[in-house]
Amino acid sequence: MLQPSIEKNDQKAKLLIWTVSIIVFVAVAFLSKYKLTIDLGFNAHLFAKANAVINSVVAILLVVGLITIKQKKYSLHKMIMITAMVLSVLFLLSYIGHHLLAGETKYGDMNHDGVVDDAEVMQAGGLRMLYYIILITHIPLAAIILPFILFTAYRALTGEYEQHKKLTRITWPVWFYVAITGVIVYYMISPYYS
Repeated sequence: MLQPSIEKNDQKAKLLIWTVSIIVFVAVAFLSKYKLTIDLGFNAHLFAKANAVINSVVAILLVVGLITIKQKKYSLHKMIMITAMVLSVLFLLSYIGHHLLAGETKYGDMNHDGVVDDAEVMQAGGLRMLYYIILITHIPLAAIILPFILFTAYRALTGEYEQHKKLTRITWPVWFYVAITGVIVYYMISPYYS
C-alpha cells in the first residue's frame, strides 16, 4: 500500500467536497438555462465531440485503474485515477461551454427549428425513446457522482484504504456508467446538431 498523500481532516474535507459539489451542480443547472451568442470561429458542437472523447478516455482509464489495483500496482493506479479526475474537470468545463454556446438540441429535430413535430417523431422512431431512457438515467447519476468521486479519492489519499474500497463499490460502476452513457448520448444526439 502507498503512504497517505494528504493529512486526514474529515471536517475540512467534507466542507470542501460538499461546497465544490453544490457549486458545480448549481452552475451546471443555472448555466444550462442560458445561451451566449458569440462567434467562436468554429462550431460550438466541437465541445460536445471533445466531451465524448474525454468520456471515452475516462471510461478506459476507469477500466485500467480497476485492473491495476487488482494487480496491486498502487502507484500506477493512483496516477490513472488522478488523470481520470483531471479529465473529468476538463469535461465539466467543456460541457458548460457547449451548453452555454450551443444551446439545447432536441432529439429528432431534423430541421433545427427547436420543435420536434409528429413527422420528425415518426422519422426518429424507437431510437428516440431509447435516447430518452438513457438520458433519464445518465443525467441524475452524473449529477450525484461528483461527491462520491471526491470522497472516494479523499479516503485513498488519506490512506484509509478499507473505506476507499467500500466507497469504490458504489462510485466505480456509477462513474463508469456515466462516462459510457455520455458517449452514447453524444452519438445519438449529434446528428441533430445544427
